[in-house]
Amino acid sequence: MLPISSAEGHPTTAVNAFFTSASAVCVTGLVVLDTGTYWSSFGQGLILALIQIGGFGFMTNATLLLLAFGRRIGLKERLLIGQSIGISRIGGVVGLVKRMAIFTALSEFIGAVILFFRFSTYESFRIAIWQSIFHSISAFNNAGFDIFGDFQSLTQYRTDTLLILTVAALIFLGGISFIFIADLVKVRNLTKLALDSKLILWTTISLLGIGTVVMLLTQFTGSTAFTGLSVSDKVLGAFFHSVTTRTAGFTTIQISKLAPDALFFTMILMFIGGASGSTAGGIKVSTLGMLMATIISTLRGREHAGAFGREFNPQQIYRAISVIILSLVVIAIATFLLTVYEDSGFINLLFETYSAFGTVGLSTGITPFLSTAGKIIITITMFIGRLSPLALALALLQYQQPSSYRYPEENIRIG
Repeated sequence: MLPISSAEGHPTTAVNAFFTSASAVCVTGLVVLDTGTYWSSFGQGLILALIQIGGFGFMTNATLLLLAFGRRIGLKERLLIGQSIGISRIGGVVGLVKRMAIFTALSEFIGAVILFFRFSTYESFRIAIWQSIFHSISAFNNAGFDIFGDFQSLTQYRTDTLLILTVAALIFLGGISFIFIADLVKVRNLTKLALDSKLILWTTISLLGIGTVVMLLTQFTGSTAFTGLSVSDKVLGAFFHSVTTRTAGFTTIQISKLAPDALFFTMILMFIGGASGSTAGGIKVSTLGMLMATIISTLRGREHAGAFGREFNPQQIYRAISVIILSLVVIAIATFLLTVYEDSGFINLLFETYSAFGTVGLSTGITPFLSTAGKIIITITMFIGRLSPLALALALLQYQQPSSYRYPEENIRIG
């Protein structure tokens, strides 16, 4: 809200400042004020700091802060850290956080160097330096904030293959999770990966492939987003859209030009998101992979669901189902409230809600025109989406009571 944060030197309203802060720390990327033109260098730097903190996670940031001051990390803190990054063991968790910090810094540095060589051909040295650093951090943390101005994201660079693929690689590395990368480096064999890593890998590859093909097909169903591009640029644009919808928020096309079928499919990808323990949001690819494998196991008549020669923990299946149902409930409530306070068309409001919940940041262009009530609704949705509905529900309930007994079984008619 400080005058120093805006380019014009004027104070920012509390609602707009809160919305921007929430969007940054939830690594969403939805903006009501253009990041490139409204905010000063100080304001952009503050947004970037919030993105880095939000993407890395509260507990991991707290761990690094305690280590920096020479504090000892106790058993309770180790358990919390493990839960926050999606692992059940506590041994070596502090060392894992250190390696995550190194991997994050190294990825962002390499990304910034590559982006600098591209931006330096378009901008002055000073501007190219700042743009490369800002967008490398924003991309790796799946935030989607850009400082190009006029809400244009990467549309002016959509034919620059190296730049687009560099941003896509940063998005992928941030959204695949360090746990997966560490597992891959450790075993160096796809067949020996842990079950969680296999689900992440094959579900991600499948979604990227399906997303690219579907987006290419939508140009024949009324979408004008890829009009005027060569065949190779259309493939690049479709691939990047498939990557960025997995909670990144950067775009090389105008979302408002997508046909309804393309918008709907984009919502599905935004809802799924990236990997658990990563900078991405959504219900997570491992959740989807587990439920798809459970459905296949059920249809095949197997008593115990599983995949890749391993069985799932039934409790995890229940949690996965709970995550999806609670997520849909949150989206339904948020969309209903938006239709009460906003007049932007149902499909646009539904898209905005999915984008906020999945912490994606894509928009059909209605975000700057939301009312105060609409901004608050979207802010709350971003917050819930970043925490995950199940985690928030468990935190509010404050207790879990594992039962020490079982009731008699009785059949229910299904379908």
